[in-house]
Formats: sequence, C-alpha cells, structure tokens
Amino acid sequence: MKNMKKLSIIMATIMLLAISNSCSDEFFTKVPPGSTSENVFYSEKGIDALLTGTYAIVRGSSLWEVSWGASIQNWTFGSAASDDAYKGSEITDQVPVNDIEKWAVQTNNGYSADKWRLVFGMGIDRANKTLNVIKKTEEAKTITADQAKKFKAEVLFLRALFNFEARLVFGDYIPILTEETVDPTLVKNVNAEGAVLTHIINDLKFAWENLPEKQAQVGRATKYAAMALAARAYLQDLKYAEAKPLLDNIINSGKFSLMDKFIQNFEIATNNNRESIFEIQANVNDVNESLNAEMGIGLNWPHGGDIGMCCGFHQPSQNLVNAYKVDANGLPLFDTFNATDFKNDQGISSEQTFVPDDVTPVDPRLDFTVSRRGIPYKDWGINRGQSWVRKQTEGGPYLPVAKPFFKKAERNTLSTTTGWQTGINANNYRYLRYTHIILWRAEVAAFEGDLGKAKDLVNMIRTRAGNDKVMGKVKIFQLPTTVYPWGAAGDVDFTQPAANYKIGNYTAFANKKDAMRAVQWEQRLEFATEGMRFFDLRRWDNLPADIKGKDMTAILNEFATADLRIRAFMTGASFTATDKYQPIPQVQVDLQKGVLEQRPEYK
Repeated sequence: MKNMKKLSIIMATIMLLAISNSCSDEFFTKVPPGSTSENVFYSEKGIDALLTGTYAIVRGSSLWEVSWGASIQNWTFGSAASDDAYKGSEITDQVPVNDIEKWAVQTNNGYSADKWRLVFGMGIDRANKTLNVIKKTEEAKTITADQAKKFKAEVLFLRALFNFEARLVFGDYIPILTEETVDPTLVKNVNAEGAVLTHIINDLKFAWENLPEKQAQVGRATKYAAMALAARAYLQDLKYAEAKPLLDNIINSGKFSLMDKFIQNFEIATNNNRESIFEIQANVNDVNESLNAEMGIGLNWPHGGDIGMCCGFHQPSQNLVNAYKVDANGLPLFDTFNATDFKNDQGISSEQTFVPDDVTPVDPRLDFTVSRRGIPYKDWGINRGQSWVRKQTEGGPYLPVAKPFFKKAERNTLSTTTGWQTGINANNYRYLRYTHIILWRAEVAAFEGDLGKAKDLVNMIRTRAGNDKVMGKVKIFQLPTTVYPWGAAGDVDFTQPAANYKIGNYTAFANKKDAMRAVQWEQRLEFATEGMRFFDLRRWDNLPADIKGKDMTAILNEFATADLRIRAFMTGASFTATDKYQPIPQVQVDLQKGVLEQRPEYK
C-alpha cells in the first residue's frame, strides 16, 4: 500500500490532466485541448493507476486548499456541529466554521462548497470516468471479464462512499450521476423517495458480490468493507432489518476481532490492525506538503507553547468530558452527567495552581480522547493547560482532539517535515472498524427487543475499554515552561493512574428504551470526536416514540445554553429541525440554473 500511496498524488495529477478538469467551481467543464488521451489507460496497469487516483480523492487531500471542508473525517459537519466538540481556535480564524458551529449556515458557506466539490466534481466524476475506461478496455479485450468485474467493484465501492458522504451532509437533494450520464450539468437533484439510498446500496451490492475477502494491498476495499458501508447507509434511515444480515455476515466471518486496547485504533504503530475493515491510508514526507496524509484535519493540532504546531481547531466540549463521568458501579450518569462540570482549568494560567479532580470516577476512554491539564499527553509530557490552548475563551480548556495526534517520538519521521501544517502525520483514519459493527449490531438488537444480545455486545466494548488507562499521576499543580515535559524527578508517579478510572458492565436492560439509551451512549463514548455524533443524533431523532430519548433540538440547544460560560459567542444560537442538513452550495445552483434545486429550508 505504501507504493500505492506514493503514486496517489502522481496519478491524481495525471487524471486531472487526462480525463477531467474538475478542481474549479465549474467542475463540469470540457477536457482542455492538448490533454493526455484517455486510451493511454486502456490496460490493466492503466486502470489500476486510475483506480489508485480515485482512492486518492477519498481523504480530500488531492487539492489541499479544498480539503478542510472536504475532510473525510467530517470534523466540522459531524463533530463541531454537535455536542461533542467546539470549532476551537478563535472566532476570527476559519469563519465559515463559526456558522456550522452555531447552526447558522448560509448558502455561500465555503466549507459546504468544498464538500460538494470533492464528492461530485472530483470523486464521483473520477469514478464514473474510470468505469467508462474499464468498459472500453474490456471491449478491447486487453483485460478479462473477471478483471473488469473486480475493477468495477472497487470503483463502485468508492462511488458509493462519495455518494454516502454527500448524503450525510446534503441529504437526498443530490444528483444521481452514473457512468452513463451524458451531461452531468443536466441532472437534477430532486429524486424519488429512497432513490439515493437505493443507488448507494446497488453499487455496494455489486461490490460485496465481486470483491475479495482480503486484498493484497492494505487500504483497498473488500467485500466486508462494502457490507459495512451498506449497513451504515441503511442505519441512516433506521432500516434495521436490512442492516442486520450484513452486520451478522461480518461478525460471523471470523475475519475481525477487537484490539486489546481502545487506543490501538488511533496509533500509527497499529495502523491496519485486525479491527480494521476500511482504513483511509496516510503517508508523509513522500511528496511536498505530505499530501498523501489527511490534510482535512491539518488545522487541528495543539497551537501553543512548547508543543505548538497549528492551529488549535476541533477542541472537545465540556459536555463530552462530562459524559465520561460514571457512577459507583462504573456506569454512565445518563440523566445527571451535565448537572455539574467535571473540573477544568478554564481561565487559569499554566503558572497558577490547578489541582485536577482525582476523586470523581470517569470512564478510562476520557483521557485517550481528550487531553486536559495535569494529565500526561502521550509521550509529550504533562499537559500544561492554558499555554497549550490557542484561546481558552473561545475554544475551551481542552487541546484539539487527541485521537489523530502522533507521539513525540514520531515527530519528523511519521509527521510531516514540509509545509506549515506540521501536525500532519501518518496516522490512518479507521473509517470502518469492527467496533462499529459490534455497536451497530447492538443497536439493531435494542430496536428488536433482544435485550440480552444488546447487553452482551455493549459489554464487549466496555470490557475492552477497561483494559487500559493513562498512567502517570501528576503531583505538581503549577506548570510553568520550566516543567516541560515531565518536571523534576518524582513530579509524576508513573506507577499510578492519572485519574480515578472506573468502568463497569451492564447486568441487564429493563426494556428496549433502556437498551437503546445504553447503546447510543456507548457509541458516543467510543466514537467521540470522530465526525459521527451529529449524524447519529439526526438519525436517532426518527426512532419510534416508545424508545426515543430527547429530541435532537433539545439536546443541542441545552448544550449551547449550558456552554455559554465557555463560548459566550453562542448567545442566541439555536438549533432547529431546519439545520439538519447543509444547503446546496449557491455557486452550484448558479452554475446549473433551472437544474439544481436548493433545499426547501434554505430558499
């Protein structure tokens, strides 16, 4: 896969010259005169090069200037728009994200436009052109029917992924474009009910029927990746009966199992592990700017002081930290978790005294997900608090999300040495992993009233979560620059856990509603800050009344009100049902007048 990753930017560039000019706003333009002929790719090697270039589009890094809004990790649309995280940094930087955070997006929002441009103008456009090359190459008999079918299956998986990402953000108001589309500029985006989901599932069904169980190159799609993505696509519409056999097939295959420790899903050393189903590959220092890594989160690294990089975005919320509090049995505080804040150092300088809470019991996943003052931060040293945060008054007291970050020992080898976004690193993004399958299957069980199965599956994840904890109890409470990284001998006792970690298993669920609540809570804790929370809240809003918890509007508005003490600029912010999807970018509506229709809530 390393060679595949190194080729990806080269192939992406070749394809831009060869079969499209899709990086501008006017991405449905004709091929420029003098471009490389398409027939150069009429061979197995040529198709594989085009396919590699299509994979390269997934992470949104092929043209890094559009990648922040196009990030496959959806840190803006799926995380900062939810109760998991804040935009972070400061309000004068990356202003379009302010509106996403405040649920006040306008049709000219640049981040929404970037996402549209990536999924349609680059990803789907490239997939469809590659499909046409496969067809013509098979007709020329330079590849066999079996080779063509396998190539087509991979491309259809990728096309489905781009369409799925588009549907997450824009809903069903998206054009259905295929390799048979003669003129994409004439395709409307108002579809029959269920048409977009059917299109996605049809592509994935062909993929899982024709892809191998395992690929020779890591990072390529398999039949199980196609099944997992189809299951997630069904779950967006709460189609549990349709998702269930796909999830069971993956579980019963015996091909995947949980890693021993939660954190192993977020470390470079354990990329492509036994839990991985489809992993977005990252590679650094092979091309300028490390464009083969995840540029879409290139702003989301610690900003200040002795650890500083750029630019302090995507900071975990106080609400999320509170959600990790547990009771005496190590179980979540469903109804009271947010009644009081878990202690933080908001407004307290690094030089002043701050004593972290080492009494309140917390789920051990907290300090692998959130980096907070007075707790060891990987191998970087003691988190020094305010001096490591770009602007506490606008982003809160916590460092940018910890999961994608690398270790200090990996700096300049597994992190980029070029460009100004120096937090870019070789940590893959586990887009689909076995943990998803287990907890989605638990959700199906809860919905069906199979309370024992729901309990057992949730407890599998909780048991694994208890296998590891952050070690190193910090014994000093003033953290000036001279303390970095670990202070003096004895300032950190590495034989003790950093906090009062406790996690327990459920003994039983009383009813379907209790089971569903536990499953939802577990998904939040396990997948926190991974760009899923907003989309999960949105789909759960459609659950039947007898098992549904709070409305999405209530959850997000309570969150916004409670957090005014940290984010005063959220005063007046209000989430309504009309904020569940992003608008169709006005630039695209203008380019295709009379064809593309704006979502009704944005007219």
